[in-house]
Amino acid sequence: MSATTRPTAARTSAPAPARGGARAWAALVVLMLPVLLVSVDNTVLGFALPAITEALRPSGTQMLWIVDVYPLVLAGLLVAMGSLGDRIGRRRVLLIGATGFAAVSAAAAFAPTAELLIAARAALGFFGAMLMPSTLSLLRSVFQDREQRRLAIAIWAAGFAAGSALGPIVGGILIEHFWWGSVFLLAVPVLIPLLVLTPLLVRESRDPNPGPVDVVSILLSLLTMAPIVYGIKEFAVHGLALVPVLAVAVGVAAGVLFVMRQLRRPIPMLDMRLFRRAAFSGAVLINLLSVIALVGFLFFVSQHLQLVLGLPPVQAGMVLLPGLATMIVSGLVVVPVARRLRPGLVIAAGLCVSAAGYLLVALTGGDASWGVLLAAFVLLGAGIGAAETVSNELIISTAPADKAGAASAVSETAYELGAVLGTATLGSIIIASYRAAIVLPSGLSPSDATAASDTLGGAVTVAEGLPSQTAAALLDSARHAFDSGIGLTASIGVALMLTAAVLALLTLRRVRG
Repeated sequence: MSATTRPTAARTSAPAPARGGARAWAALVVLMLPVLLVSVDNTVLGFALPAITEALRPSGTQMLWIVDVYPLVLAGLLVAMGSLGDRIGRRRVLLIGATGFAAVSAAAAFAPTAELLIAARAALGFFGAMLMPSTLSLLRSVFQDREQRRLAIAIWAAGFAAGSALGPIVGGILIEHFWWGSVFLLAVPVLIPLLVLTPLLVRESRDPNPGPVDVVSILLSLLTMAPIVYGIKEFAVHGLALVPVLAVAVGVAAGVLFVMRQLRRPIPMLDMRLFRRAAFSGAVLINLLSVIALVGFLFFVSQHLQLVLGLPPVQAGMVLLPGLATMIVSGLVVVPVARRLRPGLVIAAGLCVSAAGYLLVALTGGDASWGVLLAAFVLLGAGIGAAETVSNELIISTAPADKAGAASAVSETAYELGAVLGTATLGSIIIASYRAAIVLPSGLSPSDATAASDTLGGAVTVAEGLPSQTAAALLDSARHAFDSGIGLTASIGVALMLTAAVLALLTLRRVRG
């Protein structure tokens, strides 16, 4: 019987997918451009914040919104834009997003007020949401061979994580030689090659049977995230007041309605049933916690290096360069390791290394030198680079084949939500601690007192116009106040990394490489 069945099996087996050639890998290089740009944009403002503070004089809350509104809008629209790409074509949505992103970036570079800069950052989030789902979905169509696709996704994930670390370095170099708006103009030369080469290298791809556009779900997703992040920010400013409590309550209620709507619809915008898979949910949560820790670290370290230690922007950016290199190498080296060892063990080990980086900062607190911060970021980058690569690959591989698009959107949404919460939570703790600890010298005008007590950058700007003795007293108080929250923030970072490591061991214990 075996002699007769084997030929039949051979005749009916599907042919192996064709392996991609030089054109496919060239397409990967082009599709990495928006990945790097969007992730760089999450953190590039870190080194521009002092210059923006001096030029536009934003309040502490406005400064947080300048940083956060971009990833907030981006995260809220990722799933919706992924659905739009399924309907009208992923390559088309990518090109529309790239054109809009470049145009708004040029406008943001010359924003005359903090309010207009916040609006421009929100528009960048809108167009940025068109870029990210399209890149990962197009990679799946470019690389049919599973092993090649796994490597391509690993490179994509490594670039995504490394882009966040690259942001402060790029920002430091630009701010050293140009004005703060140059960090936005960076998008123009990056996106021009994308607009030219994508039509030549990447074929159009779309879902032949897309679901309907669900405007209500889009609005509910935004209504979930915006009030919650706003509430977290207001907690840092006003404490446990009525407005932030109501904002968080509105966000939670909208989130519940969003989930209920997705479960009832025959073709949901986001298939919540994916989260019933323990490995999928675990990988998403690990992704989220890792990015919260990474972006939160970059938020305070970029200001500490410049405004407390007094390093010029380029030198401060170079302090982070070894960590960036480590993150990229770690993300690529972990691919063959994850094939031989259980992914849960690999991720847990990497996250423990990242926890050691935060522990180093927690032990030194505000006395951390640039050398300590360099070593801490190397440890953080090594662990998160490995964890992000493996968790992103697991999110895609553990979902059913017909849900790959939804899984891609979930992966990217977790990243962007982590970028929002990293600044909103850890950044808000730093700012709240600063405001509680700063002691203002006498003789400041009401406007100067408000600016100096809002942010460290505001205090530095105010000090430039004061007599030397008063300026020295203000700067000394402001720097100690800023550093007073670093120990607590770093301790929370340790807890986040260890929590993510435990999640990896529990939820991924049955997953093999």
